[in-house]
Amino acid sequence: MPKTIKPVVATYADLSTAPNFKQELFAQFARVGKALSNGNRLELLELLAQGERSVDELARVSGLAVANTSQHLQQLRQAGLIVSRKQGLNVFYRLSGDDVLSLFESLRAVAGRHVAEVERLVNTFLTVKDTLEPISREELLERTRQGRVTVLDVRPPEEFASGHVPGAVNVSLAELEGYLQKADPYQEIVAYCRGPHCVLAFDAVVQLRAWGLNARRLQDGFPEWKQAGMPVETTDNVMQASDKGTLPR
Repeated sequence: MPKTIKPVVATYADLSTAPNFKQELFAQFARVGKALSNGNRLELLELLAQGERSVDELARVSGLAVANTSQHLQQLRQAGLIVSRKQGLNVFYRLSGDDVLSLFESLRAVAGRHVAEVERLVNTFLTVKDTLEPISREELLERTRQGRVTVLDVRPPEEFASGHVPGAVNVSLAELEGYLQKADPYQEIVAYCRGPHCVLAFDAVVQLRAWGLNARRLQDGFPEWKQAGMPVETTDNVMQASDKGTLPR
């Protein structure tokens, strides 16, 4: 006669013999929270949301020392938020997944809704420069397809090369004046950069309007555009301002 195997049923009493389970689980969740609890690390995440970067590049753009940048990156990597690869003597980092960007966006949104100081800072340093409603992603996509708008990406060239809004022209703030002298004064211009709080787009709009041009900002930045599933161009068809005598019509 075959031996009967009785199923093992865990009872509440059995589960209660592991009182540290929830504590350990939440401690692992807290590792992510701890990694996000530093402003410099959040800025590094925003930079990595633009595309893969080396430690040296991240240090240069963020203004941090290379050693300090490396330490922050290690903490982000240990929390599973970024991954790295080595190429020769250089180490390159990127976000570990799209969900990391979603987490960053959620953190930013919660802080914007519930932390009064965030609203004060945004109003003092950004909104004061541009009080007009930014253009939505959907509206910008429709206008670009109709040829009714010129799109300016004011991020650094390496970020533009990693991905950008289709048809966008890469123009730095330093190059803006020279190239806008050739712009069609009747063509609307939309500027964007790294995200909704990126000062580059705000400053670009201020300069554009000072030249009497019709300029607006994109509601977010390139990472949010890509995250929303909008079409993206990469380095295969990059168009920088230095490559063109005039802006596209």
